[in-house]
Amino acid sequence: MNGRLIAGRYELTGPLGRGAMGQVWEARDHGLGGRRIAVKLMHSGQVASLAGGTDPEELRGRFERECRVTAQLDHPGLVAVHDAGRDGDDLYLVMQLLEGSDLRDHLAEREPYPWRWAVAVAAQLCSALVAVHGVGIVHRDLKPGNVIVREDGRVVILDLGIASVRTGGETARLTRTGALVGTPAYMAPEQAVGGSPVGPRADLYALGTLLYELLTGRIPFQAPEPHGLLYKKLHHTPHSVRELRPEVPAELADLVRRLLDRGPEGRPADAREVYVALAPLLPRPGAAGPVLPLDPTRPFREPMAPWPPHGPAAAVPPPPPQAGPPPQSPPAGPGTSAPGFGPPPPWPPAPAAGLGATLEEARALLTAGHYTRVAELLGGALPAAVAEHGPQSPVVRTLRKQYAAVLLDTGQYARALPELTRLAQEYTAERGPYDPVVAQLRRDESLCRERLGR
Repeated sequence: MNGRLIAGRYELTGPLGRGAMGQVWEARDHGLGGRRIAVKLMHSGQVASLAGGTDPEELRGRFERECRVTAQLDHPGLVAVHDAGRDGDDLYLVMQLLEGSDLRDHLAEREPYPWRWAVAVAAQLCSALVAVHGVGIVHRDLKPGNVIVREDGRVVILDLGIASVRTGGETARLTRTGALVGTPAYMAPEQAVGGSPVGPRADLYALGTLLYELLTGRIPFQAPEPHGLLYKKLHHTPHSVRELRPEVPAELADLVRRLLDRGPEGRPADAREVYVALAPLLPRPGAAGPVLPLDPTRPFREPMAPWPPHGPAAAVPPPPPQAGPPPQSPPAGPGTSAPGFGPPPPWPPAPAAGLGATLEEARALLTAGHYTRVAELLGGALPAAVAEHGPQSPVVRTLRKQYAAVLLDTGQYARALPELTRLAQEYTAERGPYDPVVAQLRRDESLCRERLGR
């Protein structure tokens, strides 16, 4: 479908993701100078079958009503909706295209996840949920894969694809009544039981599950199949957060416990109440700390501050002077330098303090703009990480992604290409070809080939 023109103006350029409810494509809006956007396509026949044989015309009406309500939402924590309509047998929704890391990867790359970051993520989600619930929408599928952390630290909820719209005492939705819609691990018990509409407190249960996972590295309940998972949610109590992570403040652990109450009436009244409970734990404006990409505390510490420039176009400060004669540089191969950087300086192997210290040093160098030095540091840390964690561990995979990204940013395309190719193959085998991470890796791989003339 690459190159397909939707509604005479939205040109599809590449897949971003696929789910039961349709596909999401990156596209260009030729009506506004080729602006990059995201287009969600849902074939009415496919969605009608999911709706239990609902008449397609009725389904289109529901979809368009839901789009109108969704388009009322104007909040930085929600994807902006630009347009919606029909193109042949397809229903389409045109949305803002976001860059960043989904929360699933964000957690995997930063274990243990700082509890202050978890608070900042949850507070931003609460702010968005207040807006969602305020117009009668229940998300019903809040989970790490549906949340993106932007580079400046803002957190955005992505998919309202199975949301329900509560209007006039009734609930209109795109899926058949009683169907198990959503992701079982994050689903509130009343949502999993089915048979009746769920309210905003179902989203609060999902928020509690997500917050529990950020703080402990695991979900509250696990079972091999949904019915066993539901039984545990209805009859078991999860381990306390502080039992698994003692440094978490008691008031935060207690809030998670309340969010995970098996009955809606035992949870906080609404997302605003949850935000008020989180507020005392948030950093204040001007709070000290490094300015890091993808840091969800940044919007609270530095509200409205411009994000520093990055990448090859950014001004790169000179490296600090080194004592004594510099060590011998390794021979430079093709693509080992980029305009404005010069050959990469040598870098010693990972320090004895371990991988954690290496990553902290890499983050500090990244903040200062020393991208080429970061590439050498991460490349030197990889063998030690493989020896410590194993070649297939999430830690090593994350390190390889960071290494490839920095190589790409510094124009070292010949070195980045084989790493990007391997990563794309591994993620495709695990998640399928339409996963957003796979799509981004494939785009980066194509960029490298283009710049290398291959």
